[in-house]
Amino acid sequence: MIGLQELLTSIEIGLILGVVAIGIFVTFKTINFADMTCDGSFVLGAVVTAVTIKNGVNPYIAILTSMVAGGVAGCVTGILNIKCKITDLLSGIIVAYMLYSVNLMIMGNSPNLTFLDNQTVFSDSRIYAAIVVVFLVAAVTWVMFSNTGLKLRAVGYNKQFATTSGINVNVITTLGLAISNAMIAAGGSLFSQYQGFCDISEGFGMLVTGLASIVIGTKTLAFRSEPLLIASCVVGSVLYRIFVNIALHSDALGIKTQNLNLITGLIAIAVMTMKGGVKTKC
Repeated sequence: MIGLQELLTSIEIGLILGVVAIGIFVTFKTINFADMTCDGSFVLGAVVTAVTIKNGVNPYIAILTSMVAGGVAGCVTGILNIKCKITDLLSGIIVAYMLYSVNLMIMGNSPNLTFLDNQTVFSDSRIYAAIVVVFLVAAVTWVMFSNTGLKLRAVGYNKQFATTSGINVNVITTLGLAISNAMIAAGGSLFSQYQGFCDISEGFGMLVTGLASIVIGTKTLAFRSEPLLIASCVVGSVLYRIFVNIALHSDALGIKTQNLNLITGLIAIAVMTMKGGVKTKC
């Protein structure tokens, strides 16, 4: 079984990655867009934060900067889908693929950056980081309750109906992608600050983790109101990290650290085969 410290670590990482799960929820469940940009925009948020903090920028400003960068990445995905007529799945894959090179360039062609000696939101107290997470969750929830949120859900539910209702589907879709990837980048920013370093490959598997977190959260809390489902993503992320940690610390199973991806995948398969699973609304 896991100890108290491992449990606290799982909760902390779960809260951080809950922000990523919210971003994935906006695209997959709200606007019905199978966006694969996630792995790239997560690392983008992490590397922008690492570079800005190493250059003496306030860590909170670094988070905002990362969100802007992630939002731009989401807009590029939207442009490829809308203007270039590339499918949603492929447009996200292309952007994520290109972001690998962009992220390397931002890092000065180094595969990792360390900023352990610099000030981060975790330097003084974990409470400040928790407040940031709560603020991000509250911000997205507020958007979902607003007129913009209604438009986002209308586009995801039925694009033709949204168009006849006077909604600019292209603009709202791009806005949803921008919000989603801004949140994912914010998660990457917080994660890199939590670790004190960033790595070019740390975004690998974030989409799977996020989708599994969404399923666990929505099944556990069973909220029906979409804005309230935002909070359930964070709960699902925390539970998911705890499940993974329990599996890794189970002597009976004999699982080692190098089996992390296998365990993560098996847990994801288990939760995604539940009734309802993670599906876009089409």
